[in-house]
Amino acid sequence: MRNTRKAPKHAIDISEDEGVRYLHFGSDWVQGAMRIARPWSLELAYTREMMAGLLLRPAASWPRSALLVGLGAGSLAKFIYRNLPECRTTAVEINPQVEFVARQFFKLPDDAQRLDVVTGCGADYMLGGTRTFDYILVDGFDPEARTGPLDTIPFYQACRARLSENGLLAINLLGRDRSFPASVERLHQAFDGRLAVFPSCDSGNTIAFATGGDPVDVSLDDMRARATQLKKDTRLDLLPTITRLQIANPLPEGRLRI
Repeated sequence: MRNTRKAPKHAIDISEDEGVRYLHFGSDWVQGAMRIARPWSLELAYTREMMAGLLLRPAASWPRSALLVGLGAGSLAKFIYRNLPECRTTAVEINPQVEFVARQFFKLPDDAQRLDVVTGCGADYMLGGTRTFDYILVDGFDPEARTGPLDTIPFYQACRARLSENGLLAINLLGRDRSFPASVERLHQAFDGRLAVFPSCDSGNTIAFATGGDPVDVSLDDMRARATQLKKDTRLDLLPTITRLQIANPLPEGRLRI
């Protein structure tokens, strides 16, 4: 497949503060972070919430395949690699230097059998192929926190087409940005309203989940049980996410349905 968009020319910077290493794309915006003492953990709250799809599907065999649009510091890729050994991950990153930095400074594993990094535009990749994935995670921003072609109806429709029957899309949106309502509306159109927008994190990041295949119909009790097991197995604590979700969105019959 031919990618039509060129790699960006922005600088890639590394900073450290109080035991945390940060990735920047030539600006103060944080594009990724790793606590040096716990390189496999998800340091930023929004990355933790992007894994909340694990609460929405039965854990026994899901996901078997994941697609990351935007590599950043590799936090999501590393978490999946470490904690979901049956899952095969593809990460699409437009800037080849980002992969180099993620390997050198953020301990991204070098294992092409389980983690394949593709250099190219995520929109081109999504629109130009047919392979499906159980979990598609979209987290792509430029130095000014703009998403460009990753926030369009054709891109979201392509995401829907690339999901397996039990697939889920998780996407990082900027809830405090004035374009946020329009982004949510585009997702609604592409997924026929089969969308759940979680409450914003303190950082302003808002994670939305969507599906076009098998329905999501999960009780809060089941979500808590899965979160408790997930915390035991991986140290990822999503119980506060469930509490915030319940407070912000009264769920009919105590169930989340998509």
